[in-house]
Amino acid sequence: MMNKKILLLVILSIFHVGVMTTMAQNTESKKNEDAMLPLPHKVENIELIGLDNKPTMLPYWGEKNVLVFYVDPDKHKQNDEFIKEMEEKKFAAGDNIEGFGIINLKDTMFPNSIVRMLARKRTEKNGATIITDEDNTIAKAWGLGDCNNMFILMLVSREGELVFCRKGEFSKQDQEDFIRIVQDYR
Repeated sequence: MMNKKILLLVILSIFHVGVMTTMAQNTESKKNEDAMLPLPHKVENIELIGLDNKPTMLPYWGEKNVLVFYVDPDKHKQNDEFIKEMEEKKFAAGDNIEGFGIINLKDTMFPNSIVRMLARKRTEKNGATIITDEDNTIAKAWGLGDCNNMFILMLVSREGELVFCRKGEFSKQDQEDFIRIVQDYR
């Protein structure tokens, strides 16, 4: 009887250690998913979905340096003042740089069809190029980590190197860093 109890305790201990190890590995894996790769690093052009629901590659890739606004619709107003200032003062404008938006549809609570409809209406007014990312394709492929509830500003060089990336609410330092770095790519 005593041997059975000891054997049962040993089996339960082994099971407990196995479960705890698996949980720790899953937690570490989740941390790695959420962590952003260090900058600069090489990124590839990605096929996403246009507002017309058709596959499209990222525009200007390899032709110009690209400024990418990757936005969760739930947080589209995040950094609004800085973006308005950037447009007014044109510190990201130049012959060698183009910008476009990518809507992160994976992390929003809004239906994709509604977000696309609103984006189409807005682009009719301002002529902006907007693409959609239904499955965090950019975040995964470019090593951005967690992008939920974030406005993300990225700068990719003509050579395909992600040289600037800030996520969430930008600090004054984030804004100054962007203004300083973008000067070399205009």
